[in-house]
Order: sequence, then structure tokens, then C-alpha cells
Amino acid sequence: MTYIHCCICIISYLCLKTGGMRVTVLGTGTSQGVPVIACQCEVCQSNDQHDKRLRSAIMVSDQNTCLVIDAGADFRQQMLTHQVKRVDGLLITHGHKDHTGGLDDVRAFNWVLKKPIDIWARKDVQDIVKREFPYAFGDNKYPGAPEINLRTIQDDDIVIGSMRITPVNALHGNLPVTGFRIGAFSYLTDASRIDTEELQKMKGSRAIIINALRQQQHHSHFSLSEAVDILKYLAPEKGYITHISHQMGFHSKVQQLLPENVFLAYDGLVIQV
Repeated sequence: MTYIHCCICIISYLCLKTGGMRVTVLGTGTSQGVPVIACQCEVCQSNDQHDKRLRSAIMVSDQNTCLVIDAGADFRQQMLTHQVKRVDGLLITHGHKDHTGGLDDVRAFNWVLKKPIDIWARKDVQDIVKREFPYAFGDNKYPGAPEINLRTIQDDDIVIGSMRITPVNALHGNLPVTGFRIGAFSYLTDASRIDTEELQKMKGSRAIIINALRQQQHHSHFSLSEAVDILKYLAPEKGYITHISHQMGFHSKVQQLLPENVFLAYDGLVIQV
């Protein structure tokens, strides 16, 4: 067991003992992950575990409820790494493959929990899920196909178990993307624009995770400086950066550029809220 995995186990145990909500960062990488296949750049060749990034996803849990936000191609690996035994709901931010590509693996939870899994998404994202996984829907489903209940995200709050979730609307280029506020925690990934009214939904959060692809500007993702400016405006106790590409640079060096309450997130990070 690695040092990071030992820390995960210790922190998770303490969180359970003390109550409250914890956020487990399952992945912090962009669509290709880090390292990128066949890339010979210094970041992709790094031996620092903080520079190893699966596709972006998080798990939010308390003593009663466990939610996962996004299920990309690394979903299976993330569930095994963190020994997840139960998922009460899966929230999808948008329909891109690095956020939906692992949905087939909810079959394992179907088998263990003996019930379908609720997957929450906007109608346009539901259409993508149906198109990408047609064998999970219809009257003559393939035996052993995932058992999925598609639940619709609109603008109103939704309640899953002990958690109330407020959707936060943003844009990923021209594509709608949904962030989420859960209690004193907010999560927004793959965004490049957000209206002030929607940003206000995140105001007052103690911890916020927001995306930044790289230090340079990008047409469909916040840059590092743009994400930091948003965090300065929202003023959480702690802010974290996710959906990080190999173009961002080394974790250790980029961290030195950030304000004292802003951190590059890393796979396996656990945040107590």
C-alpha cells in the first residue's frame, strides 16, 4: 500500500468518527489523464505521485449517503482504489466521454446492492447516455446490462439521502455543464464561463473545487489565473484546482505560484467539510 493510500484510509476513518461530510478526490486529470499515452514531456515522465492524474471525479459522503460525481473511463479503478461498497446516486456534470465512459461498471453495484443505480443528469446528457449505452435501455435489454434509473437535473435543488444538492449552471465552451453545491462544499469542472447569478450559488462555501486546464488560456476551460480569480471572489476557506492537464506543469512548482489557501488537488485527496 502506498503512502497516499495509507493517508486516505487514516483520514477516512477519522472523518467517520468525527461525523460531517467528506469529499474524496477520485481523479484530477483532464480527458487524457496524466501521464498522456506516448507523451515524453517532463510532467508525464514525473515520478511524483501528485503528477499522476486519473480522469476528474469526486465522491461526497457522510455517515448515511454516498454520492459520486462523474464516471469516466477510470471509474472502475477509482471505485476499487477507494474500496467503495455503496453508491446512493451518481451525478453527471456533462456528456463528454471522460465523464460518462465508465457508466457500464455500475453493473457491479447493481449486483451487490440488488437494485438499479440512480443517475442524475440534465435531459441532454441523458440522451447521450442512452445513445452511448443503448443496451441498458429499451424493452429487450441485454442480460447483465447495467440497471440505471435516469433522474432529471433541472434548476431546483434535489435531495439524495441526507444530502441536498443545488445545481450550478455554467458553460464548457458553448456546452452546458452542471456544477453542484452540497452543504458547505461546491464543485465545478470543465467550465469556461459562468454567470454571476450562478456563481452566487457557490458563495459561502467553506471548500470549493474548480477546474483549470493549464496556465495559458483555453477556449473551453478556465485557465489557472481565471480559476484563482473566481476563488478569490468566492472566498472559501480553501479552494482546490482540478481537471489539470500535463500542460499545467509539475504539481510541486505550480503550487508555489498559488495563494496560501488555494491548492492543486491530487488523486486521493480527502477534504473534511
